[in-house]
This record gives sequence, structure tokens and C-alpha cells, in this order.
Amino acid sequence: MSSDMNPPDAPGTLPALLAPQDTERFQMRWNEVQTHFVDAPQEAVRNADGLVAELMKHLADTFATERENLETQWTRGEDASTEDLRVALTRYRSFFERLLEA
Repeated sequence: MSSDMNPPDAPGTLPALLAPQDTERFQMRWNEVQTHFVDAPQEAVRNADGLVAELMKHLADTFATERENLETQWTRGEDASTEDLRVALTRYRSFFERLLEA
């Protein structure tokens, strides 16, 4: 599990789905899309679609990597720590709940 995406200690707050540098990069790109809407709305919508698709792929890849890491441990007969499993489940729950809210 990546340490920069650990769940928060405070109850009621959601764990980060992305590393801080990824969040910043995607946010900057989204701001650029919005800025260009006035001058080129059709292009801005195409860019927004591409950016959302890229973000979804990045999230899917992140979850797949984490799952592979846990499965590798299990395949070797190693037990993943309860904390690693708690972190994984917390992130899955957070992502699931965010999708349902949309």
C-alpha cells in the first residue's frame, strides 16, 4: 500500500484516492479545460471527456496494482497485515460510496 494514500485517522473523513501530486496534476489540467471553454467550448468538452477517461484509468490502475500486491502476498503464502487489508477495504468503500453519490 502506498503510504501517501493512507486513510485518515479522523472519523468521517474520506481516504485519498490519489497521491497528492496526482490530485494536483489532474486539478491543474481540469482548470485548463475550464479556462478554454469560453474560446473553444467543443474542444473543451472533448478535452474534459479525455481527462475524465484518463483519471478513471489511473484510478483503475491504482486499485489493480494494490490488489496485485495483496494477491502476490497471498500467493506466496504470506498473510497481508490486518492494517493493509483495512486500508484497502476503506479505500474501496470510499470509492464505491463516492461513485454512488454522483
